[in-house]
Amino acid sequence: MPLPGPVTDERELLLAWLQFLREAVLRKAEGLDDDQARWTPEAGLISLAGIVNHLCHVEWRWIDGTLRREAVSRSEEEFVVPKERPLAEVTAAYRSRASRTDAIVRGADLADACHHPGHPGINLRWVLLHLIEETARHAGHADATRELLDGSTGV
Repeated sequence: MPLPGPVTDERELLLAWLQFLREAVLRKAEGLDDDQARWTPEAGLISLAGIVNHLCHVEWRWIDGTLRREAVSRSEEEFVVPKERPLAEVTAAYRSRASRTDAIVRGADLADACHHPGHPGINLRWVLLHLIEETARHAGHADATRELLDGSTGV
């Protein structure tokens, strides 16, 4: 997948990079069956299904919680996907969340104030940059997990 092209609109540039990284994570789960997607390396890394599920929750917490000030929660359970939940459902939920995030961001101003007790004075611009950073970290995590799983490398 090519890098995002030059975009003059800052919001669209940030969303393009976020989408590029989302797709990088999702590509790491392509072609895996449900058991492979749940495989956890011994080094304490998270399964690919767990990474996708976690990132879905991350966007929900930062956009619906921090920007929109809705009630959200955090649970360590988001890192483990139950056996009865197929990978296809996890990836579909992440894609749906991504669409919702993008729509909300397009309807807001990057300077809109956000509320997070651990990060006073932040705005939507900061939140988007954090989502890019978080997704990039987990894209690297997904790279490592997939390579340990079956030797597959590349973006």
